[in-house]
Amino acid sequence: MRAPTALLERRQEFFEGMRLGIGPGAATFVLALSFGAEAVARGWGFGLPILFSMFAWSGSAQFALLTSFASGSAVVAVTSAVLINARYLMMSLALNDSLRGRRFSRALQAQALCDASFVVAHGTKGGYDIVRLVGASVPQWFLWAAGTAVGALTAPSPGLMHHLGLDVAFPAFFVILALDELRRSKRALAAGLLGATIAAGLLFVTTPSYALLGAIAGALLGVLPYSAVPEEEGEQA
Repeated sequence: MRAPTALLERRQEFFEGMRLGIGPGAATFVLALSFGAEAVARGWGFGLPILFSMFAWSGSAQFALLTSFASGSAVVAVTSAVLINARYLMMSLALNDSLRGRRFSRALQAQALCDASFVVAHGTKGGYDIVRLVGASVPQWFLWAAGTAVGALTAPSPGLMHHLGLDVAFPAFFVILALDELRRSKRALAAGLLGATIAAGLLFVTTPSYALLGAIAGALLGVLPYSAVPEEEGEQA
């Protein structure tokens, strides 16, 4: 009876992850509309942007490559994408202990890592639910690829998206995710405040992009022992 119960629990976590991933997925669909339309406008054709979204699945890196390639420098394009995705180094370190199985299996599980899934899979006592992480990533991946296809086909103008208010949908969903995490985790609140302080200080000496990159240093709080940072409300109950 134990094995079927465990399987049922994993299935429930997977579908719960899918449910939680629909909201961020809808936001990524809107952003993907812009990517698909811009890629076609820059001469990428219809198929290439869709394939790129399916296999790369990284909005910030894809936009960086799209704009940097326009300058004609592949080195600048790749460097920009790597720097923008530097946050995944911290996220991967945090996720590492929650992965299960052999090396190949762990590598496959890690492919589901993205910003929103990372947040919804975070447990109240540390660690991450990998089944929920994968479940949350499924609708986001599908809607990102679908949004790219629709954007490449219909090519909506930036003015239309701004008029409909769609340009704020993506950051709005991530603000909601961040607020939920900050509310239930004092460690996340401390990391957020530290990151915001670092970014605010760097704005006086550098550009917003580098300030944002420096803000990920706040995530270093995640490597501290849990006894070093007061934890979630659930532990106090």
